[in-house]
Amino acid sequence: MINFKWTVTGESPVHVRTVLMAHGVTRTFLKRVKFHGGIITLDGVEVRVIAMAQPGQMVGLQLPPEQANDHVATSFKPLDILYEDPHFLVVNKPAEMASVPSHLYPDDTLANRVKGHLTAIHAPSTVTHIVTRLDRETSGAVLFAKHHFAHSILDKQLKDHALDKRYIALATGRIPVDHQLIDQPIGRAADSFIKRTVRPDGRSAQTEFWVRGRSRSATLLALKLHTGRTHQIRVHCQSIGHPLVGDWLYGKQTNPWIHRQALHCARLRFYQPFLGKWITCYAPLPDDMAAVITNELIN
Repeated sequence: MINFKWTVTGESPVHVRTVLMAHGVTRTFLKRVKFHGGIITLDGVEVRVIAMAQPGQMVGLQLPPEQANDHVATSFKPLDILYEDPHFLVVNKPAEMASVPSHLYPDDTLANRVKGHLTAIHAPSTVTHIVTRLDRETSGAVLFAKHHFAHSILDKQLKDHALDKRYIALATGRIPVDHQLIDQPIGRAADSFIKRTVRPDGRSAQTEFWVRGRSRSATLLALKLHTGRTHQIRVHCQSIGHPLVGDWLYGKQTNPWIHRQALHCARLRFYQPFLGKWITCYAPLPDDMAAVITNELIN
């Protein structure tokens, strides 16, 4: 069982619910606690959330048990861990690996390996709460929560745009501006189940980029996502006439140095509320990205 305890501060009595919500427990998660076997206590005695707590008392939260998904296979293959604590896990996903299982990739995705890691360390839960995902051919940092409460906290950070992801990409052609915010809605392309496109009735999407280097044939970009749409960076770069190098879906797969889109999630930053500090993780540039940058921009 996973337990949390918080001392009631201030000078006046408050509802237990108020204390819990001040520490990141959402109304939605409170419902999960109530209906799925969680326990809320005040000085060790089980109470309802409307109970009054006095300053100095201790509010406790026992998370409801999580049922492991037997349909997610367990893989004990290597996992490149960038950060880990009892609540969160950040891993470096290699290119060509799917983030989560599907009928095409059922057994050895990043989620399968994370489940294997959680099993190996005897974690209280082996449910793989993936918070940020990357396309199969995109490399870099991916964030997991180790329990449902941690997942709900990070979901709120995503909603509030507090969770910060930074990418490195190589775009085809010479982008003339040094900085741009691409603000174009993205939706499904009419002729494809997979492909996305900029379209007026799509979902709001914003990608910000800064040019870090140029050659006659390519532009090195640092990018920040302000939203998280499927294929967002790839679609937005294509929309301004500069698809990513190596992107077979939105451009052309003709580069000899890289056989995927030249896109890497290099930095991920989130707030760790249980430690009270920001966590920043860096994913090293993989060899194929380094090779294509070197050969397209330097040679």
